Amino acid sequence: MKNLNISYQITWVYTHDLEITSNFYENGLGLKLVIDEGAARIFQVSSTAQIGVCSAFEDRVVEPKGGMITLVTNEVDEWYTHLTRRGVIIKDEPHVLEKFNIYTFFVEDPNGYVIEIQQFLD
Repeated sequence: MKNLNISYQITWVYTHDLEITSNFYENGLGLKLVIDEGAARIFQVSSTAQIGVCSAFEDRVVEPKGGMITLVTNEVDEWYTHLTRRGVIIKDEPHVLEKFNIYTFFVEDPNGYVIEIQQFLD
């Protein structure tokens, strides 16, 4: 089978309050807003990954249970300091999860979506 190209990836989260949620991703996490379509906004995570925030509509629901966005970096401690200074609610301090051989901590967006800041240790 021929390898098919994918240009980039967007993870969508839904919200009942677009302004508060967009403020979290832009001013809390510090992600750059790259597309604003009114009811949907897209924030740059890396050159090939983005997070989209959209007002819940039709069959779209705000349902964070069981899902997680993981941002991989070699600067976990720096991210922890950065987010703490910005007033982001952090669920725990950076720590090693030996089961997965990662260094990590977790935050939550205003809708309850879990965001993990993670470094692979191998």
